[in-house]
Amino acid sequence: MMTEDGATTETWQFSPESQPPFIAPQQWHRIVSFSDDMTCRLAFYCTPEDYYHKKYELTRTHSEVIEAAARIAPGKALDLGCGGGRNSLYLNLKGFDVTAWDKHAPSIARLNQIVDAEQLTRLRAGVQDLNTHRFSGEYDFILSTVVLMFLERQQIPHIVQNMQDSTVRGGHNLIVAAMDTEDYPCPLPFPFTFSPGELKHYYRDWEILKYNEDVGQLHKTDANGNRISLRFATLLARKL
Repeated sequence: MMTEDGATTETWQFSPESQPPFIAPQQWHRIVSFSDDMTCRLAFYCTPEDYYHKKYELTRTHSEVIEAAARIAPGKALDLGCGGGRNSLYLNLKGFDVTAWDKHAPSIARLNQIVDAEQLTRLRAGVQDLNTHRFSGEYDFILSTVVLMFLERQQIPHIVQNMQDSTVRGGHNLIVAAMDTEDYPCPLPFPFTFSPGELKHYYRDWEILKYNEDVGQLHKTDANGNRISLRFATLLARKL
């Protein structure tokens, strides 16, 4: 290993039995001697949640999806309001068979381009308006992250019921959505926001594995350039 000026900081000797370690990003290094029959292969390491983010400049996988996927065995997943596919692609990479829906046709077109480029066989993306589309199926994991607040208020009970009915026994639902509370009133004209305890009540007959109404931030900024803070209802529940 070297400094930018070429000074040696550390040396190693490698063999088939003693392989090189991971090297941190942006580190200077040099191979100084080797046998005539040596071959090298350089590969860049990337965690699953960063792979599509870095390669296709997608928003990083939602942290709640990463956490949920660590405890849920791969199976059939349905991503409601998938956007550009950040969560769908991650789940596919983790072994899930994913169906992804979004109302925005250009986002689905872009996602399908990635599916084709990566030759993915267990990810199907399609255009669906969740305000009007009623669905059924047998899914192990249904997720909706930062989506429900963009849907019509009167449709929310039907959508949540659809999610629950389409989840197999022992399957999971993950929902993250904006709230409007006294201490953090929502400044944006979302068609729908959860009130305190409302989302949890929908899942009163499920095993609630995680629930909070913590303060989070939107990517959208206020007039001063600061990200807008408000409470989010976050729920991960298992169907009994």
